[in-house]
Amino acid sequence: MMLTRLYLVGAVVIMLSSAMIVRLWYIQLVEKDFLQDQGDDRTIRMERINAHRGIIQDRYGKALAVSTPVLSLCANPGKILAAGKSLEPLTAYLGVSKQEFTSRLTAAQDIKKFLYLQRHLPPAEAREILDLNISGVYAEREYHRFYPAGEVASHLVGFTDVDDNGQEGLELSFDQWLAGTPGRKKVLKNLHGEIVRDIKPVAETKPGRNLALGIDLRLQYLAYRELKSAVTHYEAESGSAVVLDVETGRVLAMVNQPSYNPNNRIELDMNAVRNRAVTDVFEPGSTVKPFTVGVALQSGRYTPGSIIDTSPGFVRVGDFTIRDPRDRGAIDLSEVIAHSSQVGIAKLALDLNEYEVRGMFERLGFGRDLGSGFPGESAGYLPDHRRWKDLDRATFAYGYGLSVTPLQLAGAYLTIASGGLRRDITFLGDTEVVSERVFPTQIAEQLKAMLNRVVSDGTATKAAIEGYDVAGKTGTVRKIGAGGYQDTEHLAFFAGLAPVNKPRLVGVILINEPKTSRTGGGEIAAPVFSRIIGNALRIMNVPPERNV
Repeated sequence: MMLTRLYLVGAVVIMLSSAMIVRLWYIQLVEKDFLQDQGDDRTIRMERINAHRGIIQDRYGKALAVSTPVLSLCANPGKILAAGKSLEPLTAYLGVSKQEFTSRLTAAQDIKKFLYLQRHLPPAEAREILDLNISGVYAEREYHRFYPAGEVASHLVGFTDVDDNGQEGLELSFDQWLAGTPGRKKVLKNLHGEIVRDIKPVAETKPGRNLALGIDLRLQYLAYRELKSAVTHYEAESGSAVVLDVETGRVLAMVNQPSYNPNNRIELDMNAVRNRAVTDVFEPGSTVKPFTVGVALQSGRYTPGSIIDTSPGFVRVGDFTIRDPRDRGAIDLSEVIAHSSQVGIAKLALDLNEYEVRGMFERLGFGRDLGSGFPGESAGYLPDHRRWKDLDRATFAYGYGLSVTPLQLAGAYLTIASGGLRRDITFLGDTEVVSERVFPTQIAEQLKAMLNRVVSDGTATKAAIEGYDVAGKTGTVRKIGAGGYQDTEHLAFFAGLAPVNKPRLVGVILINEPKTSRTGGGEIAAPVFSRIIGNALRIMNVPPERNV
Protein backbone atom coordinates (compact mmCIF):
# COMPACT_ATOMS: atom_id res chain seq x y z
CA MET A 1 0.00 0.00 0.00
CA MET A 2 2.79 2.30 0.94
CA LEU A 3 4.63 1.44 -2.24
CA THR A 4 1.58 2.25 -4.34
CA ARG A 5 1.31 5.68 -2.75
CA LEU A 6 4.94 6.38 -3.45
CA TYR A 7 4.47 5.41 -7.09
CA LEU A 8 1.37 7.69 -7.28
CA VAL A 9 3.17 10.69 -5.77
CA GLY A 10 6.12 10.10 -8.06
CA ALA A 11 3.88 9.95 -11.07
CA VAL A 12 2.20 13.25 -10.07
CA VAL A 13 5.58 14.90 -9.57
CA ILE A 14 6.79 13.66 -12.94
CA MET A 15 3.59 14.92 -14.62
CA LEU A 16 3.87 18.37 -13.00
CA SER A 17 7.54 18.62 -13.89
CA SER A 18 6.80 17.62 -17.44
CA ALA A 19 4.05 20.25 -17.64
CA MET A 20 6.40 22.92 -16.32
CA ILE A 21 9.10 21.89 -18.79
CA VAL A 22 6.61 22.00 -21.64
CA ARG A 23 5.34 25.44 -20.49
CA LEU A 24 8.85 26.81 -20.20
CA TRP A 25 9.66 25.44 -23.64
CA TYR A 26 6.53 27.07 -25.02
CA ILE A 27 7.30 30.41 -23.40
CA GLN A 28 10.94 30.39 -24.53
CA LEU A 29 10.35 29.26 -28.09
CA VAL A 30 6.76 30.04 -29.04
CA GLU A 31 5.67 33.09 -26.96
CA LYS A 32 9.10 34.69 -26.59
CA ASP A 33 8.53 37.55 -29.04
CA PHE A 34 5.01 38.25 -27.80
CA LEU A 35 6.01 38.41 -24.16
CA GLN A 36 9.08 40.50 -24.99
CA ASP A 37 6.87 43.02 -26.76
CA GLN A 38 4.48 43.10 -23.81
CA GLY A 39 7.35 43.73 -21.41
CA ASP A 40 8.73 46.46 -23.60
CA ASP A 41 5.30 48.11 -23.79
CA ARG A 42 5.39 48.47 -20.04
CA THR A 43 8.95 49.68 -19.68
CA ILE A 44 10.27 51.09 -22.99
CA ARG A 45 8.68 54.28 -24.19
CA MET A 46 9.09 56.83 -26.94
CA GLU A 47 9.89 60.18 -25.39
CA ARG A 48 9.55 63.57 -27.11
CA ILE A 49 12.62 65.82 -26.99
CA ASN A 50 11.52 69.44 -27.13
CA ALA A 51 13.46 71.67 -29.49
CA HIS A 52 15.18 74.93 -28.53
CA ARG A 53 13.51 77.98 -30.14
CA GLY A 54 15.77 80.37 -32.03
CA ILE A 55 17.04 83.61 -30.47
CA ILE A 56 15.74 86.99 -31.64
CA GLN A 57 18.56 89.57 -31.69
CA ASP A 58 19.04 93.23 -32.47
CA ARG A 59 21.45 94.40 -35.16
CA TYR A 60 24.42 94.06 -32.77
CA GLY A 61 23.54 90.60 -31.45
CA LYS A 62 21.85 91.72 -28.23
CA ALA A 63 19.15 89.23 -27.25
CA LEU A 64 15.51 90.31 -27.47
CA ALA A 65 14.02 86.83 -26.98
CA VAL A 66 15.73 83.71 -25.58
CA SER A 67 14.62 80.26 -24.44
CA THR A 68 15.69 78.87 -21.08
CA PRO A 69 15.34 75.22 -19.96
CA VAL A 70 12.59 74.54 -17.43
CA LEU A 71 10.77 71.52 -15.99
CA SER A 72 7.05 70.89 -16.21
CA LEU A 73 5.44 68.67 -13.56
CA CYS A 74 3.34 65.90 -15.08
CA ALA A 75 1.19 63.16 -13.64
CA ASN A 76 -0.25 59.76 -14.46
CA PRO A 77 -3.66 60.09 -12.74
CA GLY A 78 -4.26 56.36 -12.37
CA LYS A 79 -0.90 55.69 -10.75
CA ILE A 80 -1.25 58.54 -8.28
CA LEU A 81 -4.66 57.31 -7.17
CA ALA A 82 -3.51 53.69 -7.00
CA ALA A 83 -0.49 54.51 -4.86
CA GLY A 84 -2.66 55.75 -2.00
CA LYS A 85 0.16 57.95 -0.69
CA SER A 86 -0.56 61.18 1.17
CA LEU A 87 -1.10 64.00 -1.31
CA GLU A 88 -1.12 66.90 1.14
CA PRO A 89 2.40 68.17 0.28
CA LEU A 90 1.57 68.12 -3.42
CA THR A 91 -1.84 69.77 -3.09
CA ALA A 92 -0.37 72.40 -0.78
CA TYR A 93 2.20 73.27 -3.43
CA LEU A 94 -0.42 73.39 -6.19
CA GLY A 95 -2.71 75.54 -4.03
CA VAL A 96 -5.74 73.22 -4.30
CA SER A 97 -7.65 71.11 -1.82
CA LYS A 98 -7.10 67.35 -1.66
CA GLN A 99 -10.73 66.80 -2.65
CA GLU A 100 -10.46 69.07 -5.67
CA PHE A 101 -7.19 67.45 -6.76
CA THR A 102 -8.55 63.94 -6.33
CA SER A 103 -11.63 64.82 -8.36
CA ARG A 104 -9.40 66.18 -11.10
CA LEU A 105 -7.35 62.99 -11.17
CA THR A 106 -10.43 60.78 -11.16
CA ALA A 107 -11.97 62.66 -14.07
CA ALA A 108 -8.74 62.43 -16.07
CA GLN A 109 -7.71 58.82 -15.45
CA ASP A 110 -10.34 57.31 -17.76
CA ILE A 111 -9.49 59.73 -20.57
CA LYS A 112 -5.70 59.98 -20.56
CA LYS A 113 -2.62 58.79 -18.72
CA PHE A 114 -1.03 62.21 -18.86
CA LEU A 115 -1.84 65.42 -17.03
CA TYR A 116 0.11 68.65 -16.54
CA LEU A 117 0.30 69.72 -12.91
CA GLN A 118 2.47 72.82 -13.33
CA ARG A 119 4.23 74.19 -16.41
CA HIS A 120 7.59 75.87 -16.75
CA LEU A 121 9.10 75.61 -13.27
CA PRO A 122 12.72 76.38 -12.40
CA PRO A 123 14.54 73.03 -12.12
CA ALA A 124 15.32 73.50 -8.40
CA GLU A 125 11.67 74.16 -7.58
CA ALA A 126 10.48 71.16 -9.59
CA ARG A 127 13.01 68.92 -7.81
CA GLU A 128 11.43 69.74 -4.46
CA ILE A 129 8.19 68.16 -5.67
CA LEU A 130 9.89 65.20 -7.33
CA ASP A 131 11.76 64.49 -4.09
CA LEU A 132 8.40 63.71 -2.45
CA ASN A 133 8.55 60.43 -4.44
CA ILE A 134 4.86 60.37 -5.25
CA SER A 135 4.16 57.51 -7.66
CA GLY A 136 2.98 58.82 -11.05
CA VAL A 137 4.47 62.32 -10.64
CA TYR A 138 7.36 63.08 -12.96
CA ALA A 139 8.88 65.97 -14.94
CA GLU A 140 9.34 66.84 -18.60
CA ARG A 141 12.03 69.15 -19.89
CA GLU A 142 10.66 72.14 -21.81
CA TYR A 143 11.75 75.66 -22.71
CA HIS A 144 10.43 78.96 -21.41
CA ARG A 145 10.64 82.14 -23.49
CA PHE A 146 12.26 85.12 -21.79
CA TYR A 147 12.38 88.70 -23.10
CA PRO A 148 15.37 90.66 -21.74
CA ALA A 149 14.12 94.06 -22.96
CA GLY A 150 10.69 93.52 -21.42
CA GLU A 151 8.09 96.13 -22.32
CA VAL A 152 10.62 98.23 -24.25
CA ALA A 153 10.55 95.88 -27.25
CA SER A 154 7.33 93.96 -26.58
CA HIS A 155 5.32 95.40 -29.48
CA LEU A 156 8.02 94.42 -31.93
CA VAL A 157 9.06 91.03 -30.61
CA GLY A 158 5.66 89.81 -29.37
CA PHE A 159 5.47 86.62 -27.32
CA THR A 160 4.82 82.87 -27.43
CA ASP A 161 2.23 80.75 -25.66
CA VAL A 162 2.96 78.08 -23.05
CA ASP A 163 3.69 75.56 -25.82
CA ASP A 164 6.28 77.92 -27.38
CA ASN A 165 4.14 78.86 -30.39
CA GLY A 166 4.35 82.47 -31.61
CA GLN A 167 1.27 84.51 -30.71
CA GLU A 168 2.12 88.16 -31.38
CA GLY A 169 4.64 90.31 -33.19
CA LEU A 170 7.71 88.90 -34.89
CA GLU A 171 7.40 85.75 -32.77
CA LEU A 172 4.24 85.06 -34.76
CA SER A 173 5.29 86.25 -38.23
CA PHE A 174 8.55 84.24 -38.07
CA ASP A 175 7.19 81.34 -36.04
CA GLN A 176 8.23 78.65 -38.52
CA TRP A 177 11.70 80.11 -38.81
CA LEU A 178 12.22 80.31 -35.05
CA ALA A 179 10.56 77.03 -34.08
CA GLY A 180 12.73 73.96 -33.93
CA THR A 181 11.86 70.38 -34.87
CA PRO A 182 11.29 68.10 -31.85
CA GLY A 183 13.25 64.88 -31.62
CA ARG A 184 12.32 61.46 -30.20
CA LYS A 185 14.18 58.89 -28.15
CA LYS A 186 13.60 55.45 -26.61
CA VAL A 187 13.74 55.48 -22.83
CA LEU A 188 13.33 52.92 -20.06
CA LYS A 189 10.75 53.92 -17.47
CA ASN A 190 9.96 52.39 -14.08
CA LEU A 191 6.53 51.60 -12.70
CA HIS A 192 6.22 55.20 -11.54
CA GLY A 193 6.61 56.54 -15.06
CA GLU A 194 10.05 57.93 -14.31
CA ILE A 195 12.85 57.68 -16.86
CA VAL A 196 15.43 55.20 -15.63
CA ARG A 197 17.71 55.15 -18.64
CA ASP A 198 17.98 56.57 -22.15
CA ILE A 199 18.16 53.72 -24.65
CA LYS A 200 18.81 55.39 -27.98
CA PRO A 201 17.77 58.44 -30.01
CA VAL A 202 15.23 57.80 -32.76
CA ALA A 203 14.84 61.23 -34.37
CA GLU A 204 17.32 64.07 -34.02
CA THR A 205 16.23 67.36 -32.47
CA LYS A 206 16.77 70.39 -34.70
CA PRO A 207 16.93 73.72 -32.86
CA GLY A 208 15.18 76.76 -34.30
CA ARG A 209 17.07 79.33 -36.33
CA ASN A 210 18.10 82.68 -34.88
CA LEU A 211 16.47 85.86 -36.20
CA ALA A 212 18.62 88.97 -36.65
CA LEU A 213 16.64 92.24 -36.71
CA GLY A 214 17.61 95.70 -37.90
CA ILE A 215 16.55 97.10 -34.52
CA ASP A 216 19.15 99.03 -32.52
CA LEU A 217 18.31 98.29 -28.90
CA ARG A 218 20.04 101.49 -27.79
CA LEU A 219 17.67 103.57 -29.93
CA GLN A 220 14.74 101.39 -28.87
CA TYR A 221 15.35 102.25 -25.20
CA LEU A 222 15.80 105.91 -26.11
CA ALA A 223 12.57 106.11 -28.11
CA TYR A 224 10.63 104.23 -25.45
CA ARG A 225 11.79 106.55 -22.67
CA GLU A 226 10.97 109.75 -24.55
CA LEU A 227 7.59 108.57 -25.84
CA LYS A 228 6.48 107.28 -22.45
CA SER A 229 7.54 110.54 -20.83
CA ALA A 230 5.51 112.59 -23.35
CA VAL A 231 2.39 110.42 -23.14
CA THR A 232 2.52 110.53 -19.34
CA HIS A 233 3.18 114.28 -19.23
CA TYR A 234 0.26 115.13 -21.52
CA GLU A 235 -1.99 112.38 -20.10
CA ALA A 236 -2.49 111.22 -23.68
CA GLU A 237 -4.60 108.27 -24.74
CA SER A 238 -1.72 106.62 -26.59
CA GLY A 239 1.38 107.32 -28.65
CA SER A 240 3.70 105.84 -31.27
CA ALA A 241 7.23 106.52 -32.48
CA VAL A 242 9.05 105.09 -35.50
CA VAL A 243 12.71 105.55 -36.49
CA LEU A 244 13.97 104.35 -39.89
CA ASP A 245 17.43 103.98 -41.39
CA VAL A 246 17.46 106.07 -44.58
CA GLU A 247 20.12 104.00 -46.34
CA THR A 248 18.48 100.59 -45.84
CA GLY A 249 14.81 101.15 -45.01
CA ARG A 250 15.29 99.14 -41.80
CA VAL A 251 13.29 99.87 -38.68
CA LEU A 252 15.80 101.00 -36.05
CA ALA A 253 13.23 101.64 -33.33
CA MET A 254 9.47 101.30 -32.98
CA VAL A 255 7.63 101.92 -29.71
CA ASN A 256 4.10 102.49 -28.50
CA GLN A 257 2.22 103.54 -25.42
CA PRO A 258 0.58 101.90 -23.58
CA SER A 259 2.94 98.93 -23.50
CA TYR A 260 3.08 95.61 -21.63
CA ASN A 261 5.61 93.26 -20.09
CA PRO A 262 5.74 89.95 -22.04
CA ASN A 263 7.45 88.30 -19.06
CA ASN A 264 4.41 88.86 -16.86
CA ARG A 265 1.09 88.32 -18.59
CA ILE A 266 -1.08 87.37 -15.62
CA GLU A 267 -3.24 90.47 -15.93
CA LEU A 268 -2.54 91.32 -19.56
CA ASP A 269 -4.52 94.24 -21.00
CA MET A 270 -5.16 93.25 -24.61
CA ASN A 271 -5.61 96.93 -25.49
CA ALA A 272 -1.91 97.36 -24.81
CA VAL A 273 -0.75 94.38 -26.89
CA ARG A 274 -1.20 95.61 -30.46
CA ASN A 275 1.59 97.42 -32.27
CA ARG A 276 -0.23 100.70 -32.95
CA ALA A 277 2.50 101.98 -35.26
CA VAL A 278 1.64 99.19 -37.71
CA THR A 279 -2.01 98.36 -37.04
CA ASP A 280 -3.76 101.64 -36.15
CA VAL A 281 -4.73 104.16 -38.83
CA PHE A 282 -5.26 107.92 -38.58
CA GLU A 283 -5.92 110.84 -40.84
CA PRO A 284 -2.43 112.30 -41.32
CA GLY A 285 -3.43 115.94 -41.63
CA SER A 286 -0.81 118.48 -42.66
CA THR A 287 2.03 115.94 -42.69
CA VAL A 288 1.05 114.99 -46.27
CA LYS A 289 1.03 118.57 -47.60
CA PRO A 290 4.61 118.23 -48.92
CA PHE A 291 3.50 115.42 -51.23
CA THR A 292 0.78 117.59 -52.76
CA VAL A 293 3.43 120.25 -53.31
CA GLY A 294 5.64 117.53 -54.85
CA VAL A 295 2.94 116.89 -57.48
CA ALA A 296 2.82 120.63 -58.24
CA LEU A 297 6.61 120.79 -58.66
CA GLN A 298 6.60 117.69 -60.86
CA SER A 299 3.96 119.24 -63.13
CA GLY A 300 6.47 121.86 -64.25
CA ARG A 301 3.99 124.67 -63.68
CA TYR A 302 5.21 125.48 -60.17
CA THR A 303 8.50 126.19 -58.43
CA PRO A 304 9.26 126.67 -54.71
CA GLY A 305 8.99 130.40 -55.38
CA SER A 306 5.55 130.26 -57.05
CA ILE A 307 3.09 132.66 -55.40
CA ILE A 308 -0.23 131.56 -53.90
CA ASP A 309 -2.62 134.31 -52.73
CA THR A 310 -4.13 133.17 -49.41
CA SER A 311 -6.05 136.42 -48.77
CA PRO A 312 -8.29 137.08 -46.93
CA GLY A 313 -7.24 134.05 -44.84
CA PHE A 314 -10.05 131.78 -45.99
CA VAL A 315 -11.48 130.26 -49.14
CA ARG A 316 -14.98 129.03 -49.89
CA VAL A 317 -15.17 125.54 -51.43
CA GLY A 318 -18.73 124.52 -52.10
CA ASP A 319 -20.67 125.03 -48.89
CA PHE A 320 -17.55 124.76 -46.74
CA THR A 321 -15.10 127.44 -45.64
CA ILE A 322 -11.42 126.50 -45.35
CA ARG A 323 -9.54 128.83 -42.99
CA ASP A 324 -6.02 129.71 -41.91
CA PRO A 325 -5.29 130.99 -38.39
CA ARG A 326 -4.57 134.40 -39.97
CA ASP A 327 -4.37 136.12 -43.34
CA ARG A 328 -0.84 135.69 -44.70
CA GLY A 329 -1.60 137.30 -48.05
CA ALA A 330 0.43 136.35 -51.12
CA ILE A 331 3.06 133.75 -50.16
CA ASP A 332 5.27 131.34 -52.09
CA LEU A 333 5.07 127.54 -51.92
CA SER A 334 7.86 127.37 -49.34
CA GLU A 335 5.88 129.64 -47.03
CA VAL A 336 2.71 127.62 -47.66
CA ILE A 337 4.53 124.59 -46.24
CA ALA A 338 6.43 126.50 -43.54
CA HIS A 339 3.25 128.01 -42.10
CA SER A 340 1.02 125.03 -43.01
CA SER A 341 -1.52 127.14 -44.90
CA GLN A 342 -4.75 125.22 -45.49
CA VAL A 343 -5.92 127.89 -47.88
CA GLY A 344 -2.70 127.73 -49.90
CA ILE A 345 -2.78 123.93 -50.22
CA ALA A 346 -6.51 123.95 -51.06
CA LYS A 347 -6.00 126.46 -53.89
CA LEU A 348 -3.03 124.46 -55.14
CA ALA A 349 -4.99 121.20 -55.07
CA LEU A 350 -7.90 122.69 -57.02
CA ASP A 351 -5.43 123.65 -59.75
CA LEU A 352 -3.94 120.14 -59.95
CA ASN A 353 -5.34 116.91 -61.37
CA GLU A 354 -6.83 115.06 -58.40
CA TYR A 355 -5.85 111.68 -59.80
CA GLU A 356 -2.23 112.78 -60.11
CA VAL A 357 -2.28 113.76 -56.43
CA ARG A 358 -3.83 110.43 -55.51
CA GLY A 359 -1.34 108.60 -57.73
CA MET A 360 1.55 110.25 -55.88
CA PHE A 361 0.09 109.18 -52.52
CA GLU A 362 -0.33 105.62 -53.78
CA ARG A 363 3.24 105.41 -55.08
CA LEU A 364 4.43 106.57 -51.68
CA GLY A 365 2.80 103.50 -50.10
CA PHE A 366 -0.49 104.88 -48.79
CA GLY A 367 -3.55 102.66 -49.13
CA ARG A 368 -1.62 99.40 -49.39
CA ASP A 369 0.27 96.91 -47.32
CA LEU A 370 3.97 97.82 -47.04
CA GLY A 371 4.93 94.15 -47.12
CA SER A 372 6.80 94.21 -43.82
CA GLY A 373 5.24 90.89 -42.87
CA PHE A 374 4.20 92.17 -39.46
CA PRO A 375 0.98 90.51 -38.19
CA GLY A 376 -2.06 92.73 -38.46
CA GLU A 377 -0.34 95.32 -40.64
CA SER A 378 -2.95 97.76 -41.92
CA ALA A 379 -3.12 99.05 -45.47
CA GLY A 380 -4.93 102.20 -44.39
CA TYR A 381 -7.45 103.86 -46.68
CA LEU A 382 -6.90 105.79 -49.90
CA PRO A 383 -10.15 107.04 -51.50
CA ASP A 384 -10.75 106.46 -55.18
CA HIS A 385 -13.74 108.60 -56.06
CA ARG A 386 -15.12 108.13 -59.54
CA ARG A 387 -15.83 111.80 -59.58
CA TRP A 388 -14.04 114.01 -57.07
CA LYS A 389 -15.90 116.96 -55.61
CA ASP A 390 -13.92 120.15 -55.15
CA LEU A 391 -14.14 119.84 -51.37
CA ASP A 392 -12.84 116.25 -51.52
CA ARG A 393 -9.90 117.40 -53.65
CA ALA A 394 -9.03 120.22 -51.25
CA THR A 395 -9.34 118.32 -47.96
CA PHE A 396 -7.56 115.25 -49.37
CA ALA A 397 -4.58 117.42 -50.33
CA TYR A 398 -4.08 118.50 -46.70
CA GLY A 399 -4.61 115.10 -45.11
CA TYR A 400 -8.31 114.49 -44.52
CA GLY A 401 -10.38 111.71 -46.09
CA LEU A 402 -7.55 109.19 -46.09
CA SER A 403 -5.99 107.14 -43.31
CA VAL A 404 -2.43 105.94 -42.79
CA THR A 405 -0.34 104.14 -40.19
CA PRO A 406 2.64 105.84 -38.52
CA LEU A 407 4.87 103.32 -40.33
CA GLN A 408 3.38 104.26 -43.73
CA LEU A 409 3.95 107.94 -42.99
CA ALA A 410 7.55 107.21 -42.04
CA GLY A 411 7.98 105.30 -45.31
CA ALA A 412 6.70 108.29 -47.29
CA TYR A 413 9.20 110.63 -45.61
CA LEU A 414 11.89 108.05 -46.25
CA THR A 415 11.23 108.65 -49.95
CA ILE A 416 12.04 112.34 -49.56
CA ALA A 417 15.13 111.55 -47.46
CA SER A 418 16.45 109.06 -50.02
CA GLY A 419 16.26 111.50 -52.94
CA GLY A 420 12.89 110.39 -54.37
CA LEU A 421 13.46 106.62 -54.00
CA ARG A 422 10.79 104.62 -52.23
CA ARG A 423 12.49 101.86 -50.24
CA ASP A 424 10.95 98.71 -48.87
CA ILE A 425 10.65 98.85 -45.10
CA THR A 426 11.90 95.83 -43.20
CA PHE A 427 12.38 94.68 -39.62
CA LEU A 428 15.19 92.32 -40.60
CA GLY A 429 18.88 93.08 -40.52
CA ASP A 430 20.13 91.21 -43.57
CA THR A 431 17.66 91.89 -46.37
CA GLU A 432 18.53 93.37 -49.73
CA VAL A 433 17.65 97.04 -50.22
CA VAL A 434 14.90 97.37 -52.86
CA SER A 435 14.19 100.84 -54.24
CA GLU A 436 11.73 102.36 -56.70
CA ARG A 437 11.89 105.94 -57.97
CA VAL A 438 8.81 108.00 -57.16
CA PHE A 439 9.98 111.49 -58.12
CA PRO A 440 13.22 113.08 -59.37
CA THR A 441 16.10 113.83 -57.01
CA GLN A 442 15.75 117.54 -57.74
CA ILE A 443 12.20 117.59 -56.39
CA ALA A 444 13.28 115.66 -53.29
CA GLU A 445 15.96 118.31 -52.68
CA GLN A 446 13.40 121.10 -53.11
CA LEU A 447 11.03 119.42 -50.66
CA LYS A 448 13.83 118.96 -48.11
CA ALA A 449 14.66 122.67 -48.34
CA MET A 450 10.99 123.57 -47.82
CA LEU A 451 10.68 121.22 -44.85
CA ASN A 452 13.89 122.60 -43.38
CA ARG A 453 12.23 125.99 -43.35
CA VAL A 454 9.32 124.51 -41.35
CA VAL A 455 11.82 123.77 -38.57
CA SER A 456 13.96 126.90 -38.90
CA ASP A 457 11.16 129.51 -38.86
CA GLY A 458 7.82 127.74 -39.33
CA THR A 459 5.46 125.65 -37.22
CA ALA A 460 8.09 123.17 -35.97
CA THR A 461 10.88 125.19 -34.38
CA LYS A 462 10.79 122.81 -31.39
CA ALA A 463 11.91 119.97 -33.66
CA ALA A 464 15.32 121.63 -34.09
CA ILE A 465 18.41 119.64 -33.08
CA GLU A 466 21.54 121.45 -31.96
CA GLY A 467 24.33 120.96 -34.47
CA TYR A 468 22.12 119.39 -37.16
CA ASP A 469 19.74 120.70 -39.82
CA VAL A 470 16.29 119.13 -39.58
CA ALA A 471 13.49 118.91 -42.15
CA GLY A 472 9.96 117.94 -41.23
CA LYS A 473 6.29 118.76 -41.01
CA THR A 474 3.77 119.10 -38.21
CA GLY A 475 0.25 117.78 -38.23
CA THR A 476 -2.68 118.55 -35.95
CA VAL A 477 -5.76 116.50 -36.72
CA ARG A 478 -9.21 116.65 -35.21
CA LYS A 479 -10.52 113.17 -34.43
CA ILE A 480 -13.83 111.88 -35.71
CA GLY A 481 -16.47 111.16 -33.10
CA ALA A 482 -20.17 110.38 -33.02
CA GLY A 483 -21.12 113.87 -34.14
CA GLY A 484 -18.33 114.33 -36.69
CA TYR A 485 -14.98 116.03 -36.14
CA GLN A 486 -14.34 116.87 -32.49
CA ASP A 487 -13.01 120.20 -31.26
CA THR A 488 -11.52 118.74 -28.06
CA GLU A 489 -9.89 115.52 -29.30
CA HIS A 490 -6.76 115.81 -31.44
CA LEU A 491 -3.84 113.90 -32.89
CA ALA A 492 -0.45 115.60 -32.73
CA PHE A 493 1.96 114.51 -35.49
CA PHE A 494 5.50 115.26 -36.49
CA ALA A 495 7.31 113.58 -39.38
CA GLY A 496 10.84 114.51 -40.32
CA LEU A 497 14.40 113.63 -41.25
CA ALA A 498 17.94 114.57 -40.29
CA PRO A 499 20.56 115.68 -41.17
CA VAL A 500 19.18 117.55 -44.18
CA ASN A 501 22.31 117.47 -46.37
CA LYS A 502 22.86 113.75 -45.97
CA PRO A 503 19.84 112.20 -44.24
CA ARG A 504 20.52 109.24 -41.95
CA LEU A 505 17.31 108.97 -39.94
CA VAL A 506 13.59 109.42 -40.50
CA GLY A 507 11.29 109.74 -37.53
CA VAL A 508 7.52 109.91 -37.01
CA ILE A 509 5.92 110.84 -33.70
CA LEU A 510 2.21 110.52 -32.92
CA ILE A 511 0.60 111.61 -29.65
CA ASN A 512 -3.07 110.64 -29.47
CA GLU A 513 -5.41 112.95 -27.51
CA PRO A 514 -2.99 115.00 -25.41
CA LYS A 515 -4.77 116.68 -22.48
CA THR A 516 -3.52 120.23 -22.91
CA SER A 517 -4.77 123.51 -24.29
CA ARG A 518 -1.98 123.60 -26.88
CA THR A 519 -2.56 120.47 -28.97
CA GLY A 520 -0.55 121.25 -32.11
CA GLY A 521 2.03 118.86 -33.52
CA GLY A 522 4.64 121.61 -33.24
CA GLU A 523 4.07 121.91 -29.49
CA ILE A 524 3.51 118.26 -28.58
CA ALA A 525 5.15 115.91 -31.09
CA ALA A 526 8.03 118.03 -32.47
CA PRO A 527 10.00 118.19 -29.16
CA VAL A 528 9.78 114.39 -28.84
CA PHE A 529 11.23 114.04 -32.34
CA SER A 530 14.05 116.41 -31.43
CA ARG A 531 15.05 114.42 -28.34
CA ILE A 532 14.80 110.98 -29.99
CA ILE A 533 16.47 111.78 -33.30
CA GLY A 534 19.01 114.17 -31.77
CA ASN A 535 20.25 111.61 -29.25
CA ALA A 536 20.09 108.84 -31.87
CA LEU A 537 22.40 110.79 -34.20
CA ARG A 538 24.91 111.19 -31.36
CA ILE A 539 24.69 107.52 -30.39
CA MET A 540 25.34 106.60 -34.03
CA ASN A 541 28.32 108.99 -34.13
CA VAL A 542 26.88 111.04 -36.98
CA PRO A 543 29.10 114.15 -37.09
CA PRO A 544 27.35 117.50 -36.55
CA GLU A 545 26.87 119.70 -39.60
CA ARG A 546 28.05 122.77 -37.74
CA ASN A 547 29.85 123.67 -34.53
CA VAL A 548 27.71 124.10 -31.43
